[in-house]
Amino acid sequence: MNYGTSASSASYRKINNLPIQQNTSQTTTTGTGTGNAGSHHHLQHPHLHPQQTQQYQHQQLQQQNKQNLNISSNQMPMIPQPALMASSSILTLGPFKHRKDLTRESVLSTYSILGYIAAGTYGKVYKAKLKNHNKDKIIEGIGGGGEGDLNLQNTSTLISSIGTDQMDIDDAVDDNKPMNQFFAIKKFKSDNHGSTKTHHNHDINGNEIIHYTGISQSAIREMSLCRELNNKNITKLVDIILENKSIYMIFEFCEHDLLQIIHYHSHPEVKPIPTSTIKSLCWQILNGVTFLHQNWIFHRDLKPANIMVSSQGVVKIGDLGLARKFNNPLQSLYTGDKVVVTIWYRAPELLLGTRHYTPAIDLWAVGCILAELLSLRPIFKGEEAKMDINNKKSVPFQKNQFQKIIEILGTPTLKNWPNLNKYPEYPSFTQQFTQTYPNSNLVNWYKMIGGTNKQCLELLKGLLEYDPEVRLTADMALLHPYFLELPKVQENAFEGLSFKYPNRRIYTDDNDIVSNHAINQNYKRGGGNLDDGAGGGGGGAGGQGSARKKRG
Repeated sequence: MNYGTSASSASYRKINNLPIQQNTSQTTTTGTGTGNAGSHHHLQHPHLHPQQTQQYQHQQLQQQNKQNLNISSNQMPMIPQPALMASSSILTLGPFKHRKDLTRESVLSTYSILGYIAAGTYGKVYKAKLKNHNKDKIIEGIGGGGEGDLNLQNTSTLISSIGTDQMDIDDAVDDNKPMNQFFAIKKFKSDNHGSTKTHHNHDINGNEIIHYTGISQSAIREMSLCRELNNKNITKLVDIILENKSIYMIFEFCEHDLLQIIHYHSHPEVKPIPTSTIKSLCWQILNGVTFLHQNWIFHRDLKPANIMVSSQGVVKIGDLGLARKFNNPLQSLYTGDKVVVTIWYRAPELLLGTRHYTPAIDLWAVGCILAELLSLRPIFKGEEAKMDINNKKSVPFQKNQFQKIIEILGTPTLKNWPNLNKYPEYPSFTQQFTQTYPNSNLVNWYKMIGGTNKQCLELLKGLLEYDPEVRLTADMALLHPYFLELPKVQENAFEGLSFKYPNRRIYTDDNDIVSNHAINQNYKRGGGNLDDGAGGGGGGAGGQGSARKKRG
């Protein structure tokens, strides 16, 4: 096909009712050189309408471009079109969340599970070790474990050889080899309460189908808070792993806890806990609690089993499953959690059914812990009245627990607790306690356990005040004269001890992580992935406590 010839021009003029011009001297068959001249001849014809000239010029330029490319009209290059669907190789991998799961590192590919440590209301805790091929990874953690507000300069001169953020390591490790870091893995168990219940069905072939419908409030709280908190006396959260619809929280491992230490010294042949150790442990607990309260968080479950201690004598407050922000609650704290704090460490205002409690409940628990470190047994060891399974909205009045408190601190009155009669359980209190104990017996109790330090007794009195408005706050307790006198507070609470506490017991007959991992590979899974907000699991495991259920 020829472009730019006189014949073509004649056709154009005939179609557009223009006079045909004879121009035999300027015809061309190539569209180059003289063809351009011919084109310009027609474009400059005095009888052409301007709009027709523009149309003709556009047509001629198109024809010339095609000739220059030497491409005919039926040989135009194919322009690749975007694919409407992914390739079959991608589709065979399944949905996006499944493909994402395939790229995640699993618990067992990263850690070697050494054994089972503890069980609690919400799950189990295991001791684990970083696998050799992962030791080149520096695990800094995603929250906690920082220096925070730890500053003893106003209290004492520190004498310690430990680092500021050191994890427990294998004592037998070679200095020339990578550090053998130990970790505590908290595996949340399925929540069996309310709308978050996990259902188990079977398909026609008998394969189990698991429908996961949610995770507990406790698990969500602990994960969200631990990711943000950064204090040396708060347990460090290293990682969170979602695998097979289960949640695993990876914490730094602590070789000891206060319950274990108390049990060790409870043996007849072992002496009581040294006073210097008690002072340093108590100060570090208060430092961690102060940090929590300054960030508008109360723990709500402080007890010896939830206070971890590293091999270097550094306190680590753990198990924040019941912790909660209190600066701007959307509803009454009582509405969300009717029962908080293990019974032996529960403040009297909680026993009286307060709807709006304060961080003072944590300070009462610290006072109970201090008394237990001194006496090696709970100071208020009452029996808990269980809730009626048919009426879970009603919390029973804990008469026996209150009786244990009254026997040592005396009966509270409107004189030493002006708001006493404003609590919901005050009528039950007056009806069930007809016998009164007018005087406190705390001084006699302190002497009976061999206590001699007057400032320690005064601190104990301040922490165990009935009235929460009079009770010492955490930052006030940190500046108590007890911590300013000798022996000085040490960052390493084990400083100067002539013995070494035994390592935490590890049980190898219960490895739920390994067994569940193997079983889950054969499950036909139903329901949503955790990424959908429909995963299973929930709660915490009562801290990295000793291998026993929660007390009380």
